[in-house]
Amino acid sequence: MNKVTDAASAVADIPDAATLAVGGFGLCGIPTALIRALHRGSATGLAVVSNNCGTDGHGLGVLLADRRISRVTASYVGENKEFARQYLAGELEVELIPQGTLAERLRAGGCGIPAFYTPAGVGTQIADGGLPWRHGPDGTVAVASPPKERRDFGGRTYLLEPAITTDFALVRAARGDSAGNLVFHRSARNFNPLAAMAGAVTVAEVEELVAPGDLDPDEIHLPGVFVQRVVALTPAEAADKSIEKATVRD
Repeated sequence: MNKVTDAASAVADIPDAATLAVGGFGLCGIPTALIRALHRGSATGLAVVSNNCGTDGHGLGVLLADRRISRVTASYVGENKEFARQYLAGELEVELIPQGTLAERLRAGGCGIPAFYTPAGVGTQIADGGLPWRHGPDGTVAVASPPKERRDFGGRTYLLEPAITTDFALVRAARGDSAGNLVFHRSARNFNPLAAMAGAVTVAEVEELVAPGDLDPDEIHLPGVFVQRVVALTPAEAADKSIEKATVRD
């Protein structure tokens, strides 16, 4: 099955208020071309699940700056001042989750596991509830996180965490074929496969598009069953990789 299309067509049916899992870690491995195509469209009120929400002017930060995102489920705020401003001003709902828990919630969603127990967060507000998801205009907590169900196993307390599934997922891969089989490069493999598994409709932008059969089955990180659409990047798009904080030798 040939799943190749262009970026604009790949995201054209993402509606207002859609839930969206987006791969990448910081600015590493983010689906830049797909985010830009979505930004050129009109979808708004998006509920995004991602490790973070890009930076000012990069990645999901461009959608955030245009007030196109209403809710973010993430591990950290990152290098994004607008993210922090909208959250503290009560303009954005934010659910912050321990990074490993977020990864497992996405993976569980992709595997059809409805929930799981984890020790992460026991003894904190993550377990007890009360974390501010949304602030009011006066700085008070308008929406707070609920307490989580607890259960003991082997004398240790665990929290029940629900799986995450989304309407769509946007990811980026180093190599992919027209059937949607994907290979990720190093740290870009952190959240991209998990986000792809969680989406009901997954769109993958690939830096190098190859023919079916060119990828060794043993090197495929995500099988094409999880991917519905593939977008081949131009050489310029494939080389467009921003760095949050460049560290160089003198």
